[in-house]
Amino acid sequence: MLAAILAPLAAISAQAQPIAHPVATFAGLDKITGRITRFDVYIDETVLFGALEITPRACYDRPASDTLQRTSAFLEVNQRSLDGESQRIFTGWMFADSPALSAVDHAVYDVWLIECKTSTNVPPPDER
Repeated sequence: MLAAILAPLAAISAQAQPIAHPVATFAGLDKITGRITRFDVYIDETVLFGALEITPRACYDRPASDTLQRTSAFLEVNQRSLDGESQRIFTGWMFADSPALSAVDHAVYDVWLIECKTSTNVPPPDER
């Protein structure tokens, strides 16, 4: 009887823990020009894509054998106006396996998560 109770608990603890990464890779679409741009962003760094300020706060991967969303990032996106004011338009988790599940809803730009990485050829913000 005890084995029947403990078996599901063992299966839950056997799931791999997410691995945090210092870099998130995004793709952005400018709907006016049709141009897609791929860019790397360090965690807690803010980059400008068009009029959008994108700040990833976390980026996690799970092993390919995991049935959960394997690559996810928590991010904040602000829209910058012509007078320099910023307004938050998105805060939440974005999933690389399901980009439409939690998308940035903007009339001109689309942004989606590609992957989480341990390194990039972009120098860290404190070295620029």
